[in-house]
Amino acid sequence: MIDSQADLQRKKGILLVNLGSPKSTAVEDVKTYLDEFLMDEKVIDYRWFFRALLVRGIILKTRPAKSAEAYKTVWTDKGSPLIVITEQIADKLRKVVDVPVEIGMRYAQPSIESGIQKLTAQGVTDIVLFPLYPQYAMSTTETVIDKAEEVRKAKFPHVKIAYVEPFYQRDIYVDCLAESIREKLPETYDAIQFSYHGVPERHLYKTDPTKTCKIGDCCHQEWNPSHKFCYRHQCFKSTALVIEKLGIPKAKTIVSFQSRLGKDKWIEPYTDETLEALPKRGVKHLAVVCPAFVSDCLETLEEIAVEGKEAFLHAGGETFHYIPCLNDEDRWIEVIRQLCEEKLKDFYLV
Repeated sequence: MIDSQADLQRKKGILLVNLGSPKSTAVEDVKTYLDEFLMDEKVIDYRWFFRALLVRGIILKTRPAKSAEAYKTVWTDKGSPLIVITEQIADKLRKVVDVPVEIGMRYAQPSIESGIQKLTAQGVTDIVLFPLYPQYAMSTTETVIDKAEEVRKAKFPHVKIAYVEPFYQRDIYVDCLAESIREKLPETYDAIQFSYHGVPERHLYKTDPTKTCKIGDCCHQEWNPSHKFCYRHQCFKSTALVIEKLGIPKAKTIVSFQSRLGKDKWIEPYTDETLEALPKRGVKHLAVVCPAFVSDCLETLEEIAVEGKEAFLHAGGETFHYIPCLNDEDRWIEVIRQLCEEKLKDFYLV
């Protein structure tokens, strides 16, 4: 209920934020995108000089051409699958909420700034910003919030922003993901692998204000002060809750982490090494799901469904079944609606 005249003068809106994608599969567009992405200090957390030396002096010399070829394998007639799917999610969400909905990307276009601009052009003053990441990480949730606050303070100081918190263990999300997986699982399989995006180990320590994180030791504890900020714990927790809903034995499930970059120590076990080792352990029929992503993208469609499948079969596997992300499934739209509406109500409490 609206309690004051001031509330009547304020208008609510929703901004869905995803990672981003190159403008096209042209090498120069991919290079521009990778430069913005990898130069983010929350992604490669070196001092600026060393980050620039690595990214602009080494990575951008060769990676854009290789990445451009990879993007070509997943690109659609409408463009990047990640952006197309995020737009589809927004379109469906608009039909079930009574406030304006826009999208923004952390990197490239449409930007977070353009999303806020579109909302304010419709009279919006209070924005619920939804980072489309189930688990918390420095290189996902944290950098989105930092960027949004930077833009708000510089360009939209009159706007209030409330952020949807990581929802990796919320019942509505766990139920949604479990049912989606259940419908897509093959009739027979030896194991189901939960492949999450990886992060460097040092990110876990940097994002832990409690300084209680001990990678590996505390991830499986029932409770630890670091869990609110620990990406690795949250991935294992999501998996445990989902397989409980599905009734799948723990022994039949695997958790791993993909997409590592460089020679630094990243959280383990690694997806690529696991895929190559599984056939030797008797796993011949494998199903793989990527719950760190809510929208299919390069990291799922090419890295897992193509490269991962090839690695598994080459190592002696017989069947490989990739389970798509939630994308724009109606049940997922309902989860987004509920989480956003919880935050919309918060504006009336301040």
